[in-house]
Amino acid sequence: MKEIISIISIIILFASSPAYAHKLITHDDSHRDIDNALKIPDHKISWAIYENLGVNEAKFYSFDSKKGESLYASIVIPKIEGLEKYSPTLILVSPENNQNVNNIQSQNNIKKFPYEGNFPSNEFYEPFGQVTYWERQEINTELSADGEYFIIVLDEKNQKGKYSLAIGTIEDFSSENIFLILPQSWWETKIFVNDYISIMILFFIIIILILITAFAIKRKIKNKSLS
Repeated sequence: MKEIISIISIIILFASSPAYAHKLITHDDSHRDIDNALKIPDHKISWAIYENLGVNEAKFYSFDSKKGESLYASIVIPKIEGLEKYSPTLILVSPENNQNVNNIQSQNNIKKFPYEGNFPSNEFYEPFGQVTYWERQEINTELSADGEYFIIVLDEKNQKGKYSLAIGTIEDFSSENIFLILPQSWWETKIFVNDYISIMILFFIIIILILITAFAIKRKIKNKSLS
């Protein structure tokens, strides 16, 4: 019982931590063209999307907005060997100019946001997933029209790697079951950064807790039968 209480206390601690601000959007990795763009429910809410990007690939996202609303978006790279200089480009396409989005070079009025800083860039540590990231580009812009916008992420250097796309700034977990979200987010984070050791440790702890619980129940039944 003490072990269970301890685990619940840790979950509550993480749930109240401001460091874990993004709601994770999971996906099936099919958003590789405009017709299958990953829909972002509300661009003002703080979301995070974990991605693997191959050579000559692009990922597409869409959201609806009103003229004058602000958009925050950023890209961070997990601190993994080989990704020190990985820096995909972020492209924003407005409703006035979203024909032929699959052909990036045909667009005249897109906003392109490449990373222009130093490498490996500033770092920040996310305590919930115990992951360190390198910061890349961060944008704050005012949207120019009503309608559907598209965000495209691609690597113009023809490299492959991993990135996390963050959208929005408003933390909103009011309608979510935090006790389901936290384990799922922790699991997705570990898979994203290839941290299989932590996953193995988790399974080991779960097995130990099950054995301890089973032993305690068996002992209680035995003592009851002897009394």
